[in-house]
Amino acid sequence: AADHLASLEQDITVLIHNAGVYNTHKRFTGDGIEEVFQVNYLAPFIITYKLQDKLMGQHHARILYVNSEGHRFALAGLKLDDLRWDKQHYTGFKSYGSAKTAQLLSLFPFSRNFAGSNVTINAMHPGDVLTNMGENNGRLYKFFKHRVINPSSRSPLLSAQALYYLGVSEEVEGLTGKFFNFTTLEIPAPHALDEGVARQLWQVSLQMAGLLVDERA
Repeated sequence: AADHLASLEQDITVLIHNAGVYNTHKRFTGDGIEEVFQVNYLAPFIITYKLQDKLMGQHHARILYVNSEGHRFALAGLKLDDLRWDKQHYTGFKSYGSAKTAQLLSLFPFSRNFAGSNVTINAMHPGDVLTNMGENNGRLYKFFKHRVINPSSRSPLLSAQALYYLGVSEEVEGLTGKFFNFTTLEIPAPHALDEGVARQLWQVSLQMAGLLVDERA
């Protein structure tokens, strides 16, 4: 997908990473990578990485990660030496929080790479949105989701409008490496602001994606 997008002749003016998964039990992809980390973080990382040259060659581009206040669930931070959760006790909250933390940490190196260009990269929490994410889990979680989470969730249309604003509004022109709660600037949790971990994550991500030959940052 990333290679196809990179080969397109037309500009990509707004790139929104919205894929997400929430698992209550540990699952792995065919690559042997924990599924929540791969879908929520590594896949959009690869796409963004491979599109860097194309986007910087354009007049203008904005990249948006649909992130989450759930990054705060990763209270112990991102454990780069245990991304398969072999040592830590796995929970849905912690794995989801770790993946969203990784997203936020990746804003640092990407922002540096895009410096001097008209490409910006930001993340936003869309609010508690009514979606089908998590429907792949067991009956207990689905009962909790349908009875507790869904009744208080907002329409996806409201979040889509917030994404549209962040994608086109002149009011956020030039802002990069930022985290928005809906459309309001917010400071992420401290563990999502650790630039040392962000540098380590960059190298780990390139290795996991098989991209170390074309190393940047």
